[in-house]
Amino acid sequence: VQLVESGGGLVQPGGSLRLSCVASGFVFRSYAMNWYRQAPGKEREWVAGISSDDGVRDYADSVKGRFTISRDNPKNTLYLQLNSLRPEDTAVYYCNFYQRGAAYWGQGTQVTVSS
Repeated sequence: VQLVESGGGLVQPGGSLRLSCVASGFVFRSYAMNWYRQAPGKEREWVAGISSDDGVRDYADSVKGRFTISRDNPKNTLYLQLNSLRPEDTAVYYCNFYQRGAAYWGQGTQVTVSS
């Protein structure tokens, strides 16, 4: 199993980024997927989730209306569109899924929001 995130970077407040997570080693289309983030000195927190067939999307209150999760099952890729970014969105962003009670994580991609 491998999850590889990309797309992070330095952006000014109010800016946008699009994160990607390419999955391999499992049947991507069969699993719900999530994005989490971890800011310096804080615990990892759930950001957004999407069902296996993209029928259900859910968001943390802190990002609702600003972030959009999506997936492309034929491309085995998960996305997170980040709009109206704020300094408090600065964190390492991870994609994730659960299989038989085990959690799988990518290496993360750094998002820094600063002027």
